[in-house]
Amino acid sequence: MSVSFDRAGKEAIPRKGIYRILVCRPNHRLGNTILLTPLIEELESLYRGAEIDIVAEGGIAADVFSAFPRVNHIYCLPKRGFKHPWSFLSMLLQVRRTRYDLIIDPCGGSNFSRVLTRFFKGQYKLGFGDPVTHPGLTHLVSNSVAMRHMAKRPVNLLRWGMPPQAQDAEHFFPLDIRLTDSERALGRSLLHDLLATYPKAETGPVIGIFANATGAKRYPAAWWNDFIRALKEACPDSRIIEIIPMHGKSMLGSEWPGYYSSNIRRMGAVMAGVDLMISADCGVMHLAVASKVPTVGMFCVTDASVYEPYGPGNNPLLTQGLTAAEAAGRVVQVYRNVLVGSADAQPGLAVAMPSDDAKDNVGQTDGGPVSCSSQVTKSH
Repeated sequence: MSVSFDRAGKEAIPRKGIYRILVCRPNHRLGNTILLTPLIEELESLYRGAEIDIVAEGGIAADVFSAFPRVNHIYCLPKRGFKHPWSFLSMLLQVRRTRYDLIIDPCGGSNFSRVLTRFFKGQYKLGFGDPVTHPGLTHLVSNSVAMRHMAKRPVNLLRWGMPPQAQDAEHFFPLDIRLTDSERALGRSLLHDLLATYPKAETGPVIGIFANATGAKRYPAAWWNDFIRALKEACPDSRIIEIIPMHGKSMLGSEWPGYYSSNIRRMGAVMAGVDLMISADCGVMHLAVASKVPTVGMFCVTDASVYEPYGPGNNPLLTQGLTAAEAAGRVVQVYRNVLVGSADAQPGLAVAMPSDDAKDNVGQTDGGPVSCSSQVTKSH
């Protein structure tokens, strides 16, 4: 029976007696998988003796959660499972053999996730929705209370499904793939070898650039060239490293030393060694944040409030109405202490501007519109 409930009511999910937990998020995208890490950390903090299984799609989740000791089974459904019906059904039946104490559907917009949540066995089943349009769950939280940010929304769901917690409701765990010390050491070594291609006299800050993204989120190569040129003019000692996309081709004409790896944890470890990562809104942006490197995420079509990199050292940059050179100037102003050694850094790109005059001119430019579509996309 599906029930709607008040977060302080009797129907709340208990804090005790939960030992087997399943998170159902059958999605193959890197960004969406990394955005799940705060929920897993929240579950670890609430149910310290529990074991967590995850239903995902493709192999990315196995890499993302490999350093989470309380994550037991990661069921990686084959991508386009209808093309692999036997392995697909076999894995679903394997999950169904376990009766979970708690099953969470963290994504209210996925019909496939909701169907699987209903199919699996669990005492408590939690998700966004209402009993009329989303039957089959024991605990339904209204979509009206869902937070905007995709990493905070599942945590918000869990907190509404339970009795009021003593912890600060404003606190959310950061994105984190929990790189190990050995992984970070390897990343530093790989980065050191890459930087050896620079002249010995150049010892300035290292800036990582990831210039790829899907669809309208991708900035043209000419835009990136103008951006980097302005960045180098403002910070001539900086050293640029390009992180190469999974397709194995430079997006910047191979003008800068590039690092490629099909292993996302190794890619994260190398990014963890740079002083600043700059990326368009994409999965690698989330990977950089989860690797604990200060990250600028640039947004020209997607809603930054839904996907922005949050946490200390991370900032969204809204580029609509900015030229590439102006966008680079904003980065330098905010990260001046990192890039040129000044203490005059600004606290944030999207919220706090360099001056009151600049605040009044957000979105204005004398150099024409930014070279990307103004269409809003929800894909990630």
